[in-house]
Amino acid sequence: MKKIKKIVLAYSGGLDTSVILKWLQDQYNAEVICYTSDLGQEINRKAIYQNAKKLGVKKIIIEDLKEKFVKDYVFPMIRGNALYEGIYLLGTSIARPLIARRQIEIAKKYGAEAVSHGATGKGNDQVRFELGYYYFGPKIKVIAPWREWNLNSRSALIQYAKKNGIIVPKDKKGAPPFSVDDNLLHTSTEGKVLEDPKKPAPEYIFQRTVSPEKAPNKPTLITLEYQNGDPIKLNNKKFSPAKLLDKLNMIAGKNGIGRVDLVENRFIGIKSRGVYETPGGTVLLFSNRAIQSVTLDKETMHKNDELMPRYAELIYNGYWYSKERFKIQKMIDKNRSQIKGKIKLKLYKGNITIVSRISNSRLYSQKKVSFEENKTFNKKNVENFIKKHCKLLRK
Repeated sequence: MKKIKKIVLAYSGGLDTSVILKWLQDQYNAEVICYTSDLGQEINRKAIYQNAKKLGVKKIIIEDLKEKFVKDYVFPMIRGNALYEGIYLLGTSIARPLIARRQIEIAKKYGAEAVSHGATGKGNDQVRFELGYYYFGPKIKVIAPWREWNLNSRSALIQYAKKNGIIVPKDKKGAPPFSVDDNLLHTSTEGKVLEDPKKPAPEYIFQRTVSPEKAPNKPTLITLEYQNGDPIKLNNKKFSPAKLLDKLNMIAGKNGIGRVDLVENRFIGIKSRGVYETPGGTVLLFSNRAIQSVTLDKETMHKNDELMPRYAELIYNGYWYSKERFKIQKMIDKNRSQIKGKIKLKLYKGNITIVSRISNSRLYSQKKVSFEENKTFNKKNVENFIKKHCKLLRK
């Protein structure tokens, strides 16, 4: 087997990936390039540089990918109205393909023979990362420490960290911490008390949303303007994709919007409980369906609804770069040029209500739908329509 000289590690600067960094150095005697993608998560650049340099890392890359993440990954997913198992907005799932792609591109640039990640051996992320790795680098060596090393418990990990001078955060001493993932789209929290589905999620775990009960007693009105299927303006002000989502997160989070507590079916066959906060994404999904309702015909909308469960499942399972996902995306985006207009919404104590829909689309005819008598719709044709479907009913 060819000796591994360089490894690109997806590095957060936290306890787990710092332990992985040291373990890679010890196990492979290789140079480790630490790569951090800034997707809008809380990121301490100073700590990342300090922790990596303390372990002798020479190459540390921190890359701002927020705009690319929202424009090329989040927005296309929202256009497909994607919800996994009818409730999960796929905040973690949609982030992994971009990170994996950049790791491989960096590996090629610096001549690294291997890439590594910090995903556990029981989760979905190991699949998502590695499908992305192998799509862009079929011959790359993938190192998954949680499947290889003998650090089989949190206490063993902490002992290894202490032995090698790696800082152990105070809240992580002893009992396992919550497992938290965040980016511009969402925050997910798993583990500890949440592993028991009988127990409620404690309020202190929520980071970007207030409890609906503690949200303002006065509703917040917002307007989203769409062009070519994507939101381009919030409250009549133009924003870049990432900044628009960031603004929506703050507004929706203050109104208690976007909390989800679910037991999901992981791709690898385990049921797990997760608590997710997706304030801005929840508003975007709601608004997207509203603008589509007045700009897309019935057949297109119903076809997209048929495709959605499979589309969401592909994203959840790490198949973002699959031919099937590309094909479905093309079908979803076929009529996106028709999706333009404005949606006005009311946000109040965890709820979203439509106030108005404004579009130049001719698909909605106020005259045809009116209860007042007019000549734009021939009601006599309805009888033939019903008779036709009576025959189809018996086929």
